[in-house]
Amino acid sequence: MRADRYGRDVLADAAAAPSRIPRVEAASGLVLECAATGWCGAVVGWQKGADGWAVLLEDRHAVRRPFSLAGSFLVDGALVDVVRPAAATSVAPERTASGSVAVAGARARVARASRIWVEGRHDAELIERVWGADLRLEGIVVEELGGVDELPSRIRGFAPGGGRRIGALVDHLVRGSKESRIAAQVEEEWPGDVAVLGHPYVDVWQAVRPATAGIAAWPDIPRGRPWKEGVCEALGWGEDTGLAWRRLLDRVRDYSDLEPALLGRVEELIDFVTAPDSRD
Repeated sequence: MRADRYGRDVLADAAAAPSRIPRVEAASGLVLECAATGWCGAVVGWQKGADGWAVLLEDRHAVRRPFSLAGSFLVDGALVDVVRPAAATSVAPERTASGSVAVAGARARVARASRIWVEGRHDAELIERVWGADLRLEGIVVEELGGVDELPSRIRGFAPGGGRRIGALVDHLVRGSKESRIAAQVEEEWPGDVAVLGHPYVDVWQAVRPATAGIAAWPDIPRGRPWKEGVCEALGWGEDTGLAWRRLLDRVRDYSDLEPALLGRVEELIDFVTAPDSRD
């Protein structure tokens, strides 16, 4: 008789005697090998798709791939029938509105000495809507500045230094603007202790994506016309800008409803005031 050069076919054995295949609950950390591809990894979660559940495996290089439970798997070289544990949940971790991974059971941190300043109430409310959970976890207090003209005097009163930092978010921070000149002035006077960042919009309302606001585009308002009032008139939102803002804010669910020009700047300011040399 001639020896079998390639050894037995585990898939063929399974077809011949399906009743012998043990059922294995794919608990987190169990190492599975896809019999069809040879791809091997530890169970790290589950995904629900149109064709049913798929187990998510992570290999030693931290690469993750989903595999349908309709496929065949090996454990230590033996064919098994993989089943999903009764308590298993989807792999997708809970996220905050900013897109950060939510920390279950985390308590708000004691406020840091450093601060983030914004120009007005609407700016503060929008940041709270999207980054509120992150700010509480990091112990960051957001305060209203009132207007960029007040920035130099407010910084002098705060007396940054020794790890006490100020991160300021201002509207309409574009080349040649009043805002850009004030930003350059204060960053030169307090290098490393003050960061002034901003978005190009006349008002923070424009940082909300038009699709989120339910409009095709934000209207152009003539110079000299109060911007919010002009927008409400152009869009037929009524004369009450406060009510219009509440309705607009209610449409914002998470970071995907905001423009990248604002998202990036807020994230930079959070990093700035939580840097390792900032004083708690």
